[in-house]
Amino acid sequence: MKKYQLKSSPSLKPSIDLSSHLNPEQLAAVTSGDGVSLVIAGAGSGKTRVVTYRVAYLIDNGIPPSRIMLLTFTNKAAREMLHRVELLIKGETRRVAGGTFHHIGNMILRKYGAAMDINPNFTILDREDSKNLIESCVAELSLRKDKMFPKGAILMDIIGYAVGAERSIGDVIEERFPHVLVYADDIADLKNLYEKKKRLMNHMDFDDLLSFWKELLITVPEVKERLSEKYLYVLVDEYQDTNKIQAEIVDLMASKSKNLMVVGDDSQSIYSFRGACFDNIIEFPERYPGAQIFTLATNYRSTEEILRLANKSIAHNTRQFPKELHSLKRTGPLPALVPLQNNAQQAEFISQRILDLIDEGVPLAEIAVLYRSHYQSMDLQMELTRRRIPYEVRSGLRFFEQAHIKDIISYLRAVLNPRDEISWIRILKLTPGIGSITAKKIFGHIADSEHPLELVTSDALTKYIPKRGKDSWHLFRDSMKSHPSEAIREILGAGYDNHLKSTYENYEERKEDIEQLSIYANNFKSTNDFLSDLALLTSVQAEDVVEPGEEGESIVLSTIHRAKGLEWSRVFVIGLTDGGLPPARAMDDFDKE
Repeated sequence: MKKYQLKSSPSLKPSIDLSSHLNPEQLAAVTSGDGVSLVIAGAGSGKTRVVTYRVAYLIDNGIPPSRIMLLTFTNKAAREMLHRVELLIKGETRRVAGGTFHHIGNMILRKYGAAMDINPNFTILDREDSKNLIESCVAELSLRKDKMFPKGAILMDIIGYAVGAERSIGDVIEERFPHVLVYADDIADLKNLYEKKKRLMNHMDFDDLLSFWKELLITVPEVKERLSEKYLYVLVDEYQDTNKIQAEIVDLMASKSKNLMVVGDDSQSIYSFRGACFDNIIEFPERYPGAQIFTLATNYRSTEEILRLANKSIAHNTRQFPKELHSLKRTGPLPALVPLQNNAQQAEFISQRILDLIDEGVPLAEIAVLYRSHYQSMDLQMELTRRRIPYEVRSGLRFFEQAHIKDIISYLRAVLNPRDEISWIRILKLTPGIGSITAKKIFGHIADSEHPLELVTSDALTKYIPKRGKDSWHLFRDSMKSHPSEAIREILGAGYDNHLKSTYENYEERKEDIEQLSIYANNFKSTNDFLSDLALLTSVQAEDVVEPGEEGESIVLSTIHRAKGLEWSRVFVIGLTDGGLPPARAMDDFDKE
């Protein structure tokens, strides 16, 4: 059959004066001709602006919106970009295929999935639904008999990482989740059953939206031909954050037109722990010989002094696209390196400096403290609370609101007050083999005793502990006589470490939290003093330094990962020590590579 193609008809007079909106670097990328291009966009260089104006430029030059695909990492980002495009071209962008990989994958599978026997009325499982289905599979395979078998959240992360990276379950566990390596074969069987159940129930999880999209393009050539012809131009934002399967989908979607523009920054590739593949961006010119490479190096966010420091830091990267960021802002103060003796002194210095900044008129919301891991903020949170400086934790819950920290505090509270039912029930349920009913029964014996502490530390209570929980119970019982710092370390070794491994995907970070708590407890002579101090601190309302009319303002505490793309006028970065940033285990992984 003969095919006819409607050619685009460029407008005789483009409506956007690009040169007045873009700098020369941005303009070159936006107005580049057809073909494959890679835009290396340094931090604060107007990456979003380039993507937005590129879409506007294409439409303004006669490309129908329906022939453009824009892949982003949030649907919100796509909506905002396309809204700006509409303002620029004074027209609609509804027909642009814009959104996340999952959003576009869902759209394509519902329309074309029947070609590989996918029912278009499939249900998409959210994270909670997926976890519940996985737990159902665990029960069907009788894997929960072992209480240390990983919980649903960890199993989801293992399976999801394997799908996105296109790796075997065994390889992923060995590399990323070595603490559950003993269960590798069981988890592989679990994944197979999980996949089977999803197909039987006409369910898809988020990973399926990508894996089936790719499979559709590979196994049904006519669909690939149709889609790669339909979308004349494919644009990808935050390309450094794509995983292996996403990069392959992009290559397949642009296989016909070869009009592909990917935008990202190799120096901002920080999500490998989620499956992002650095090779996607760094090896892009090898996959596409002759691709045009544009570099955006003009920074609109930081002063020249800060950029000089950043340039010196990234200059040591062994695999990179060389770039020298420069600023359009006026000069500012030099970044300060402040050597301090320990975490407590660091917290004291930052808190005092924040109070000085407040006196100078700097709004609280313009101050941020960044760190690699949540545990590094513990001393600072304590000091900020003491000084009644309001803060917002963007990296999760406040330190003492986290479940694993509450568990440890419950252990200590039970030792101090053997009649504390809430704490006892919580810790008893953490003991292997003990559920709610047994926990209440055991606590009943403790509460009825005239000398509860003696009962707990004797062998009399042991007969109520299930056989598989006796070892950890004995270790916990022995820890009750220790100094609080020692007790915390002994609790970790008394089976709680195994609980962390089986329950949390970020097990190592939570273990670091507990180790940091143990270090802090060294400042106290007794468990009573330690818990009293915590109780007073966690009950304080940090609001005294907020002036009238400033209610709701607070400084921001955040991990560096959560802070990506955000900015403040005053920023502190803590924990800049060897083995702290980057962490020692990350350097070990780098050495292995």
